[in-house]
Amino acid sequence: MVGMNQTSTHTPRVALVGDRSPHVKSHVRIPSLFDALAERDGLVLDAYWIPTGDAEAPGAVKGFDAVWVLPGSPYESEEGALAAIRTAREDGIPFLGTCGGFQHALLEFARDVCGLTDAAHAENDPSAADGDLLIAPLACSLVGHEGAVRVTPGSLAESVLGAERTTERYHCDYGPDSRHLDTLRAHGLRFTGEDEEGQVRIAELPGHPFFLTTLFQPELAGDGSRPHPIVRALGQAAADHARQAR
Repeated sequence: MVGMNQTSTHTPRVALVGDRSPHVKSHVRIPSLFDALAERDGLVLDAYWIPTGDAEAPGAVKGFDAVWVLPGSPYESEEGALAAIRTAREDGIPFLGTCGGFQHALLEFARDVCGLTDAAHAENDPSAADGDLLIAPLACSLVGHEGAVRVTPGSLAESVLGAERTTERYHCDYGPDSRHLDTLRAHGLRFTGEDEEGQVRIAELPGHPFFLTTLFQPELAGDGSRPHPIVRALGQAAADHARQAR
């Protein structure tokens, strides 16, 4: 659990799904980000780490007010990460996926909504047939990269960021293969952010209370003392969910 005091039985609860490691910078950032949300924005949240292996259990993230699937892939349990995403999507729980969370959100949607049961992630299944790869190695690694993202006007991402262009940090080697994106679009997933070369960097799910996922890592913005607008938006969505659940 992130070190924050619960001042009310209705304090919003956030499930942080990932295999926590002191060697993953985004994981190290999490406590200070939640502290900053409380101090700067008045968003007091109780955050609980759920290893991907534990996330396989039925109902592992039910009852939470938000789910954040964090970077750090390959996960110990691909199935656990996918199960957490599926529960958030189906139950209307506010959801954020960053880096590996983005990749697995697309994978879950492809398999469980689009019927692409053989859709694969190259990092998890390097022997998968080329045509089955939904998440493939990037032509150029984005580890340590910072770059511009163009955001679709009128999207959830644009409303959260307050701009149609942003500069973001990455730490990844994998991204979506464009061959399958039209199928995901046809089933309702919306791609609302691209880099300068037109490669997808943000996806969201219209009709869901809050379902936003990014290949970049908003938790790496700045020095961690000022939460990125996407992190703040997740906190607000969790608070809204908690109020509605009373």
